[in-house]
Amino acid sequence: MLVLSGIGASAYAQTDEKAKVILAEVSKKYRSYNIIKTDFSFTAENKQADTKETQAGTLYVKANANKYKVTMPEQDLISDGKSQWTYLKKDKEVQVSNVDNSGETLNPAKIFTIYEEGFKYLYTGDTKKGSAVYQMIDLSPTDTKKSYYKIRLSIDKTAKRITNVLVFDKNGNRYTYAVKTFSPDPKVSENIFAFDAKKYPGVEVVDLR
Repeated sequence: MLVLSGIGASAYAQTDEKAKVILAEVSKKYRSYNIIKTDFSFTAENKQADTKETQAGTLYVKANANKYKVTMPEQDLISDGKSQWTYLKKDKEVQVSNVDNSGETLNPAKIFTIYEEGFKYLYTGDTKKGSAVYQMIDLSPTDTKKSYYKIRLSIDKTAKRITNVLVFDKNGNRYTYAVKTFSPDPKVSENIFAFDAKKYPGVEVVDLR
Protein backbone atom coordinates (compact mmCIF):
# COMPACT_ATOMS: atom_id res chain seq x y z
CA MET A 1 0.00 0.00 0.00
CA LEU A 2 2.77 2.43 0.91
CA VAL A 3 4.66 1.65 -2.29
CA LEU A 4 1.56 2.14 -4.45
CA SER A 5 0.71 5.35 -2.59
CA GLY A 6 4.20 6.67 -3.31
CA ILE A 7 3.92 5.86 -7.01
CA GLY A 8 0.55 7.61 -7.23
CA ALA A 9 1.86 10.77 -5.58
CA SER A 10 4.89 10.81 -7.87
CA ALA A 11 2.76 10.46 -10.99
CA TYR A 12 0.46 13.26 -9.91
CA ALA A 13 3.42 15.57 -9.33
CA GLN A 14 4.61 15.19 -12.91
CA THR A 15 3.86 17.98 -15.35
CA ASP A 16 1.40 17.17 -18.12
CA GLU A 17 3.54 17.13 -21.28
CA LYS A 18 0.78 18.35 -23.62
CA ALA A 19 -0.06 21.23 -21.26
CA LYS A 20 3.64 22.09 -21.07
CA VAL A 21 3.90 22.33 -24.87
CA ILE A 22 0.75 24.47 -25.15
CA LEU A 23 1.88 26.88 -22.43
CA ALA A 24 5.37 27.17 -23.92
CA GLU A 25 3.78 28.30 -27.19
CA VAL A 26 1.63 30.83 -25.32
CA SER A 27 4.69 32.24 -23.51
CA LYS A 28 6.69 32.52 -26.72
CA LYS A 29 3.90 34.42 -28.48
CA TYR A 30 3.20 36.69 -25.50
CA ARG A 31 6.85 37.60 -24.90
CA SER A 32 7.31 38.59 -28.52
CA TYR A 33 5.37 41.77 -27.70
CA ASN A 34 6.48 44.85 -25.76
CA ILE A 35 3.24 46.29 -24.42
CA ILE A 36 -0.22 44.74 -24.58
CA LYS A 37 -3.61 46.38 -24.22
CA THR A 38 -6.71 44.37 -23.39
CA ASP A 39 -10.31 45.16 -22.57
CA PHE A 40 -11.58 42.71 -19.97
CA SER A 41 -14.37 41.89 -17.57
CA PHE A 42 -13.86 40.72 -14.00
CA THR A 43 -16.60 38.71 -12.29
CA ALA A 44 -16.71 37.82 -8.58
CA GLU A 45 -19.20 35.09 -7.73
CA ASN A 46 -20.18 33.90 -4.26
CA LYS A 47 -22.29 30.75 -4.52
CA GLN A 48 -23.23 30.63 -0.84
CA ALA A 49 -24.44 34.23 -0.71
CA ASP A 50 -25.87 33.91 -4.23
CA THR A 51 -24.14 37.10 -5.36
CA LYS A 52 -22.46 37.91 -8.64
CA GLU A 53 -20.75 41.17 -9.55
CA THR A 54 -19.08 42.07 -12.83
CA GLN A 55 -16.84 45.02 -13.67
CA ALA A 56 -15.30 46.01 -16.98
CA GLY A 57 -11.91 47.58 -17.47
CA THR A 58 -8.84 48.12 -19.62
CA LEU A 59 -5.41 46.66 -18.91
CA TYR A 60 -2.04 47.82 -20.19
CA VAL A 61 0.85 45.50 -19.35
CA LYS A 62 4.53 45.44 -20.25
CA ALA A 63 5.09 41.90 -21.44
CA ASN A 64 8.57 41.32 -20.03
CA ALA A 65 8.36 43.39 -16.86
CA ASN A 66 6.20 43.63 -13.76
CA LYS A 67 4.49 46.83 -14.93
CA TYR A 68 0.81 47.48 -15.55
CA LYS A 69 -2.06 49.95 -15.57
CA VAL A 70 -5.66 48.93 -14.97
CA THR A 71 -8.52 51.35 -15.56
CA MET A 72 -11.97 50.57 -14.16
CA PRO A 73 -15.05 52.73 -13.47
CA GLU A 74 -14.36 53.11 -9.74
CA GLN A 75 -10.58 52.88 -9.53
CA ASP A 76 -7.30 52.78 -11.42
CA LEU A 77 -4.30 50.60 -10.54
CA ILE A 78 -0.83 51.65 -11.70
CA SER A 79 2.46 49.87 -11.04
CA ASP A 80 6.07 50.41 -12.06
CA GLY A 81 7.03 46.98 -10.73
CA LYS A 82 7.96 48.19 -7.25
CA SER A 83 5.10 50.42 -6.10
CA GLN A 84 1.38 50.29 -6.79
CA TRP A 85 -0.86 53.33 -6.90
CA THR A 86 -4.57 52.76 -6.29
CA TYR A 87 -6.66 55.71 -7.40
CA LEU A 88 -10.08 55.73 -5.73
CA LYS A 89 -12.05 58.00 -8.04
CA LYS A 90 -15.05 58.67 -5.82
CA ASP A 91 -12.87 59.52 -2.81
CA LYS A 92 -10.33 61.50 -4.86
CA GLU A 93 -7.57 59.59 -3.09
CA VAL A 94 -4.48 57.73 -4.24
CA GLN A 95 -3.08 54.99 -2.01
CA VAL A 96 0.56 54.02 -2.52
CA SER A 97 1.72 50.54 -1.49
CA ASN A 98 4.46 48.05 -2.27
CA VAL A 99 3.68 45.51 -4.98
CA ASP A 100 2.32 42.28 -3.48
CA ASN A 101 4.49 39.40 -4.68
CA SER A 102 3.02 36.83 -2.30
CA GLY A 103 0.99 35.17 -5.01
CA GLU A 104 -2.22 35.41 -2.98
CA THR A 105 -3.58 38.02 -5.36
CA LEU A 106 -3.53 37.78 -9.13
CA ASN A 107 -1.00 40.36 -10.26
CA PRO A 108 -2.41 42.03 -13.42
CA ALA A 109 1.08 42.05 -14.95
CA LYS A 110 1.22 38.26 -14.72
CA ILE A 111 -2.27 37.35 -15.86
CA PHE A 112 -0.91 36.00 -19.17
CA THR A 113 2.06 34.20 -17.57
CA ILE A 114 0.61 33.08 -14.23
CA TYR A 115 1.37 29.43 -14.99
CA GLU A 116 5.13 29.93 -15.37
CA GLU A 117 5.95 29.61 -11.67
CA GLY A 118 4.54 27.71 -8.70
CA PHE A 119 2.01 25.48 -10.49
CA LYS A 120 1.42 21.98 -11.75
CA TYR A 121 -0.73 21.92 -14.87
CA LEU A 122 -3.03 19.50 -16.64
CA TYR A 123 -4.52 19.64 -20.14
CA THR A 124 -8.20 18.65 -19.86
CA GLY A 125 -9.27 18.81 -23.52
CA ASP A 126 -10.59 21.21 -26.15
CA THR A 127 -13.90 23.05 -26.17
CA LYS A 128 -15.53 24.83 -29.09
CA LYS A 129 -17.45 28.10 -28.96
CA GLY A 130 -18.73 29.27 -32.32
CA SER A 131 -15.89 28.87 -34.78
CA ALA A 132 -13.15 29.14 -32.13
CA VAL A 133 -11.47 26.22 -30.37
CA TYR A 134 -10.12 26.65 -26.84
CA GLN A 135 -7.59 24.44 -25.09
CA MET A 136 -8.45 23.97 -21.42
CA ILE A 137 -5.70 23.70 -18.81
CA ASP A 138 -6.12 23.39 -15.04
CA LEU A 139 -3.42 24.78 -12.74
CA SER A 140 -2.93 23.63 -9.15
CA PRO A 141 -0.56 25.56 -6.86
CA THR A 142 2.43 23.66 -5.52
CA ASP A 143 1.96 25.63 -2.28
CA THR A 144 -1.18 24.10 -0.79
CA LYS A 145 -1.50 26.99 1.67
CA LYS A 146 -2.72 29.31 -1.08
CA SER A 147 -6.25 30.68 -0.69
CA TYR A 148 -7.24 29.09 -4.01
CA TYR A 149 -6.95 25.46 -5.06
CA LYS A 150 -7.32 25.65 -8.83
CA ILE A 151 -7.06 28.06 -11.76
CA ARG A 152 -8.60 27.13 -15.10
CA LEU A 153 -7.20 28.65 -18.29
CA SER A 154 -8.98 28.89 -21.63
CA ILE A 155 -6.48 29.29 -24.47
CA ASP A 156 -7.38 30.24 -28.02
CA LYS A 157 -5.88 27.37 -30.02
CA THR A 158 -5.23 29.43 -33.15
CA ALA A 159 -4.08 32.71 -31.59
CA LYS A 160 -2.12 30.92 -28.83
CA ARG A 161 -3.23 33.27 -26.09
CA ILE A 162 -5.16 33.10 -22.84
CA THR A 163 -8.72 34.37 -23.20
CA ASN A 164 -10.20 33.41 -19.83
CA VAL A 165 -8.87 32.83 -16.30
CA LEU A 166 -11.15 31.22 -13.72
CA VAL A 167 -9.94 31.14 -10.10
CA PHE A 168 -11.49 28.64 -7.66
CA ASP A 169 -11.21 29.93 -4.10
CA LYS A 170 -11.15 27.52 -1.13
CA ASN A 171 -14.08 29.45 0.37
CA GLY A 172 -16.25 28.57 -2.59
CA ASN A 173 -15.89 31.90 -4.38
CA ARG A 174 -15.04 32.09 -8.07
CA TYR A 175 -13.26 34.91 -9.87
CA THR A 176 -13.28 35.17 -13.66
CA TYR A 177 -11.03 37.35 -15.83
CA ALA A 178 -12.40 37.35 -19.38
CA VAL A 179 -10.31 38.98 -22.11
CA LYS A 180 -12.59 40.79 -24.57
CA THR A 181 -10.01 42.39 -26.87
CA PHE A 182 -6.26 41.91 -27.31
CA SER A 183 -4.12 44.63 -28.91
CA PRO A 184 -0.35 43.96 -29.09
CA ASP A 185 2.09 46.89 -29.09
CA PRO A 186 -0.35 49.82 -28.97
CA LYS A 187 1.13 53.28 -29.49
CA VAL A 188 1.40 54.39 -25.86
CA SER A 189 4.22 55.81 -23.75
CA GLU A 190 5.77 53.66 -21.02
CA ASN A 191 5.08 56.61 -18.70
CA ILE A 192 1.62 55.14 -18.17
CA PHE A 193 3.22 52.63 -15.78
CA ALA A 194 4.04 55.33 -13.21
CA PHE A 195 1.76 57.65 -11.26
CA ASP A 196 1.83 61.25 -12.49
CA ALA A 197 0.39 63.58 -9.83
CA LYS A 198 -0.09 66.33 -12.44
CA LYS A 199 -2.81 64.26 -14.07
CA TYR A 200 -4.72 63.97 -10.78
CA PRO A 201 -5.13 67.56 -9.50
CA GLY A 202 -6.69 67.88 -6.07
CA VAL A 203 -6.20 64.20 -5.23
CA GLU A 204 -4.91 63.26 -1.77
CA VAL A 205 -1.93 60.89 -1.76
CA VAL A 206 -1.80 58.38 1.10
CA ASP A 207 1.52 56.52 1.36
CA LEU A 208 1.01 53.08 2.94
CA ARG A 209 4.52 51.76 2.35
